[in-house]
Amino acid sequence: MPSIKTKALIFDMDGTMIDNMMVHHKAWQRKLSTLGLDMTIEQVISEIHGVNDEIINRLFGDRFSAQEVKQIAWDKEKEYRDIFGDKLILIDGLEEFIIECHKLRIPMGIGTAAPAENVDFVLDKLNIRDYFKTVINSNMVSKGKPDPEVFLKVAEGLNIPLSDCLVFEDSPTGALTAENGGSSSIVITTTHKKKEFQHVSSVQGFIKDYSNCTIEPAPNKGWFTINF
Repeated sequence: MPSIKTKALIFDMDGTMIDNMMVHHKAWQRKLSTLGLDMTIEQVISEIHGVNDEIINRLFGDRFSAQEVKQIAWDKEKEYRDIFGDKLILIDGLEEFIIECHKLRIPMGIGTAAPAENVDFVLDKLNIRDYFKTVINSNMVSKGKPDPEVFLKVAEGLNIPLSDCLVFEDSPTGALTAENGGSSSIVITTTHKKKEFQHVSSVQGFIKDYSNCTIEPAPNKGWFTINF
């Protein structure tokens, strides 16, 4: 069983803690269609990633005012929550894993491109907020992934250098974000295939869920060993 040492864990949320990325993709596809931009679901999966405002500005330039961009993003996220509300569960094995980590007092945080409303939707509905010392959402950063700002802010909140943290991600952009910040990652293959991560050298391995993940104290004080 592969293993890696770390002082803290950082989780992306969408696609990493909950298997919801296809719901996001479909919500984006529907919303963009109402704006006159028809994309296949494959195109959405490939091209639509990052902070909502950046996505809209990248696709439409200055077509919309700042207030209109905000409303478009809000409408898309509301549709996502409406679709996904009764299907919200953690990825297999994650609840047991974070409980085990919490018992061992390993610092844990979340760094996500999701807006605050979606983060609250997940953490409160699943009653897992208390496991995470710091949570950074898209409203709290000025630059979206692959800029490492989001993970750097999580690490700062954990009081652990990002280089000593292990990031769990599901997307090539997210894994590259961890690498850009000097961190390693483990990839959850909910959304993307292994071959899509060939350009990210810091990926330590791939898992389909958290069922086989365990953690134990390492000989050096402050370090832990993740087995996956």
